Amino acid sequence: MAKRRSNRYRYKKTKLILLGTSFLVLMGVGGIFVEYRASGYSVAEILNYLDRRVEGHPRLEKWTAPVFARIRAWDGESEFQAQAAQPFLIPPPPPRWGEVPLKGGEERALIEPYLPGGWLIPPSSVHRILHVGPAEPIKSISVAASMAQDGDVVQIDAGDYHGDVVASWGQKDLLIQGVGGNARLFADGRSAEGKALWVVRGGRIRIENIDFMNTQVSDRNGAGIRFEKGDLWVRNCLFFANENGLLTSDEENSSLVIENSEFAYNGAGDGFSHDLYVGKLKSLVVLASYFHHANVGHLFKSRAIRNDILYNRLTDEMGGRASYELDFPNGGTALVLGNIIQQGTDTENSTVISYGEEGMSGPDNVLYLASNTLVNDKEGAGAFLRVPKAGARVVSVNNLLVGYGEYHVSAGLVSSNDLKVDWQVFYRPLRQDYRLEGPVGERLHYETPSALLAPGLDLIPRAEPVVPRQVSVLRRSPVYPGALQILAP
Repeated sequence: MAKRRSNRYRYKKTKLILLGTSFLVLMGVGGIFVEYRASGYSVAEILNYLDRRVEGHPRLEKWTAPVFARIRAWDGESEFQAQAAQPFLIPPPPPRWGEVPLKGGEERALIEPYLPGGWLIPPSSVHRILHVGPAEPIKSISVAASMAQDGDVVQIDAGDYHGDVVASWGQKDLLIQGVGGNARLFADGRSAEGKALWVVRGGRIRIENIDFMNTQVSDRNGAGIRFEKGDLWVRNCLFFANENGLLTSDEENSSLVIENSEFAYNGAGDGFSHDLYVGKLKSLVVLASYFHHANVGHLFKSRAIRNDILYNRLTDEMGGRASYELDFPNGGTALVLGNIIQQGTDTENSTVISYGEEGMSGPDNVLYLASNTLVNDKEGAGAFLRVPKAGARVVSVNNLLVGYGEYHVSAGLVSSNDLKVDWQVFYRPLRQDYRLEGPVGERLHYETPSALLAPGLDLIPRAEPVVPRQVSVLRRSPVYPGALQILAP
């Protein structure tokens, strides 16, 4: 009898211990859930985090699995997973563009500070010209690449090119340009060195009026351009349906300038390939360009020491599945000025701009956000900016924010005249037309930022982005916060 009572006592004690442990686990999970939810993460992201935390603990996994499954079903996670399992639909590419002449006057002043003077000089009789085209003596781009010498100009007639289009360029002071419009290059399963349509590792090289299409390689990292060394200026180019749009090395003495270019439907769908992926370069400048519809990866990812992101459209739009719109994983100095940045409803990640997520490695870690229009179309979750690590300074002025979310900055945020607004202030937000609709209320006024906020930098916008990948110089001082000064008609 005494033995039976003893067993019954031990059973009750064990049951109480298990109930108490379950209660503590539930409280811990609930606390994590509440904390993460307050940080703007979606339910799916929180559950994925909790899955990782209980992994390797069989008893906890057995207890939490049905609970998490029920929450996922309640939150519509199964619908999200079904949607993610659908193929990433890539439409026909846009029509080829005509040539975009070098800027002059005030527009030239926007890009000139970032370029050595020689890059602004058009080709002349002092340059040897190699002309490529169906009716030209040189019919193959790869042959032209093998013939080119330092200081040459390679001109490619406008049109679609299949077959022998892959090339490696190691020359210095080289200009490669489409003439009569853009030359459109289709990889068709080919690649240079198993890396990209074109591999660039020369000195100062300018590439303009070229479209890079459909690059795929065995390691799922195929790029339109693989930039490995030197100084590269890309103008009026399209990167479409590649595994990576443009991918660089970590060469710290190299620089990259991108102007009037479009990056669309790039990404292998693995989350490690992006519209644009820049390594630890000395500097990156992106001006008047258009990034959209990435496949699971980011629209823009840069580890460069210095980043100037000026007057662009980074909008994932309907059907896009990008994670971050802007990602600076290692910090650095970043000026993000006058951009339209929009997160779509089908995003794989609820954060719009991420800075320093993998730790700060730059000599200076400062993020300047000025006169941007930041849009989050994802319902019920989101962060316009996430800076999870200490050691950075964030200066944010005259930005317009619309949709769910806020800034999540661990420390060092200076914010001035950043305004949350409703959708009604914009003309056609469902079509990514974020012009303000008049009359504009007194609340939406521009405040000139103090020069002390950004020593040596200008936080006042001098232009605004124009659809699809152009820029318009402002004819007066800014009047409104956000990226656009011209009101809707």
